[in-house]
Amino acid sequence: MLVTTCLSIFCALSAPGAPEDARAAEARHTDTVFEMTEFADRAAWEAFADRLRKRILLSSGLVPMPPETPLNAKITGRVERDEYTVEKVCFEVRPGFFATGNLYRPKGGGPFPAVVNPHGHWEKGRLEDSERGSVPARCITLARMGAVAFAYDMIGYVDSRQFVHNWGRDQEKLWGVHPFALQLLTSLRAVDFVLSLPEVDPGRIGCTGASGGGTQTFALTAVDPRVKAAAPVNMISSIMQGGCLCENAPLIRLENSNMEVGALAAPRPLMMVSATGDWTKNTPQVEFPAIRSVYALYGAEDKVENVHLDFEHNYNRPSREAVYRFLGKHLIGGRDWSDFTEPPYQKEPDEALRVFPGEGPLPDAKQRAEIIEDLVAMQKEKWAAVLPKDTAGVDAFRRDYGFVLPGVTGAEAPAPEGLRCEKTATETLGGFTAERWVLGRAGKGDAVSAVLFLPQNAGTAEAVLLAHGSGKAALLDPKTGGPGELAAALLKRGAAVLCADLFLQGDGAPKERGESGKFPDTFKPTDTAERVQDILTAAAFLRGPAGLDVAAAAGLEDAGLWCLLAAAMDPAVGRVFADLNGFALDDDDAWAARHYIPCIRSVGDVRTALALVAPRPCLLAGVNTAEAPALTWLGAETAGDTGAGTLAKWLR
Repeated sequence: MLVTTCLSIFCALSAPGAPEDARAAEARHTDTVFEMTEFADRAAWEAFADRLRKRILLSSGLVPMPPETPLNAKITGRVERDEYTVEKVCFEVRPGFFATGNLYRPKGGGPFPAVVNPHGHWEKGRLEDSERGSVPARCITLARMGAVAFAYDMIGYVDSRQFVHNWGRDQEKLWGVHPFALQLLTSLRAVDFVLSLPEVDPGRIGCTGASGGGTQTFALTAVDPRVKAAAPVNMISSIMQGGCLCENAPLIRLENSNMEVGALAAPRPLMMVSATGDWTKNTPQVEFPAIRSVYALYGAEDKVENVHLDFEHNYNRPSREAVYRFLGKHLIGGRDWSDFTEPPYQKEPDEALRVFPGEGPLPDAKQRAEIIEDLVAMQKEKWAAVLPKDTAGVDAFRRDYGFVLPGVTGAEAPAPEGLRCEKTATETLGGFTAERWVLGRAGKGDAVSAVLFLPQNAGTAEAVLLAHGSGKAALLDPKTGGPGELAAALLKRGAAVLCADLFLQGDGAPKERGESGKFPDTFKPTDTAERVQDILTAAAFLRGPAGLDVAAAAGLEDAGLWCLLAAAMDPAVGRVFADLNGFALDDDDAWAARHYIPCIRSVGDVRTALALVAPRPCLLAGVNTAEAPALTWLGAETAGDTGAGTLAKWLR
């Protein structure tokens, strides 16, 4: 009767619904009001900057950087003016994928600085010549000032006809293939192109653009140290992060806004042009001081400027003149540019600037599906080249690429001081003690419901972390709420056992997140990534407040993959059991439906996880026979059988 009473009490303790997890509420989105991250010193900023820069590159499929392919640049026409020439040019970003634009060259032999000019979402793209903005005007003027100016098409504009501007599915984002990635790759290749010109000074490369072109400006500057001066116009804002797919890559704002991305230019010269009539209306009071605080860490406050103008959203003549003076000072030199104004200019007719007049297909151009196939193949090839071939290469791989899984998931093993864990109940039952906990991290709002079972052995030092795709209820006795068969067996052998409800699991937990606006994977980790984080948090709890070694982490059903990824990021986890439950590792549709994490496939997914787990013992259960050879090259074991029985046998 006493045992029955105790178990009934435990059932009652286990019954309450899941604690409220702030991550399930409405998430941050492009119109959230953001605050700049505070940095205690330069070292703190540079650690953050390194992580953010890597995440931008990861998001864009640029880790490792793709091998350079021939530009195969072509000139399809030229216009001669007294002070400059205008050429119609194209080059291959990737074989069969073209960038198109106009090259404005000063007369003379150089060496000249060069300025790349991405345009915004103007109706006519690089051909826009209106009161609110003129790309030809600024390129002509820059050429007259003594700089090579290259204006190139954003994806889907003017002569760029291989893609529409807005496109993309989760399946492609698994590989880092999406509009932002193609834009950024094109911008990087635009720098390659201008540097291929013999008259260009490689130490004097600048970039400027407005609106979506402003996004490209600060994104390119963030990841390419060859850009020595940048002028993003009407874009860096705390209240609007960009309204287009080409500005909202997955992952890039998981812990930041455009302010931190803009600050990655530091200590290089940066001008922020803002306007009273758009989302940069608060720049003098908010964004400029925030970014200037980063420049102050370098003693470079004089390198960052803000010009605030009383206009609507624009890159008009007053805005251009501010940029001319800035680039004149920091890039062009040769005279005092402080009073420079834009002289009258004559734009060439649109047809004279079109690289490929007409509406037909581009010569020698691949179709969209072929380009995507090429980009995916490139990701596979370059990642296969860096994966370790044997255990001897594991340490070097971990050193060079250990950041990729934390980068694409946003998950990391928290330090003990970063935990916020609360014990809500304790009950001693027949042969074990049960503790009910709510696990979380300081300032994150997460709340993971967990039960820690402790054998009645004061010498217990090891724990097994159990996770299940259906939540901890699948690991408990349905009648008593006590440990299920597997957990009970582990307790009898003297191990503590932790069972947890991961993100969106458990009675009372919401089944999905609240609304988050457009581009959700830009601003928040995916559900799968959050569950990986919860396993990392649970492991940190066991080592910290619980005072136990994590002898093993084991996941059943979908939790198998989550445990494997978590263990890859936490070297303190001992053995790893991952029940893949027949999951098809090379099926992009399956990844998108069951385990969506942007860019996970572009960084080697399970194969990278296994390399980071090695040489720790690892068993992959429920593996398709055909996939087994690709998973065992670092000593991992595989089994076709799945479930708790296979796990129990292996843990013996």
